[in-house]
Amino acid sequence: MTGTASGPPSGGLMSSILRLLATLSAIGRNRLSLLAVELEEERNRVLAVLAWGAVALLLLVFGLVFVALLLAVVLWDSHRLLALGGIAVAFLAGAGTCWWQATRILRDGGSLFSASLGELAQDQALLGGAEPPAQS
Repeated sequence: MTGTASGPPSGGLMSSILRLLATLSAIGRNRLSLLAVELEEERNRVLAVLAWGAVALLLLVFGLVFVALLLAVVLWDSHRLLALGGIAVAFLAGAGTCWWQATRILRDGGSLFSASLGELAQDQALLGGAEPPAQS
């Protein structure tokens, strides 16, 4: 019997395992990159909130100082009252605007790692044979 034995398919089992490991490694690296981007976005959001809050606090202090000056000068000439009152209102309006901006950033911020969790849910659904969740 001198038949030729057919060899394993091109690549063989070991090659398939190596390709699977390379694919899993690439998927893991992709997910870690996404996680790093989300951490950076969250850090930037927190820093923005802190900056807007600090500016609001500073302007609030200035506004309160000018309100105190306004009360101290209430018995002086009428033009000084208008000037000090306008300055105080401007600082307080700036503080209110900064406060509104900081609360808007906090309110509009998505949940932490939502994109990573969504991608992992899709991966799990695909590996389990189920339909992946709908993209929104």
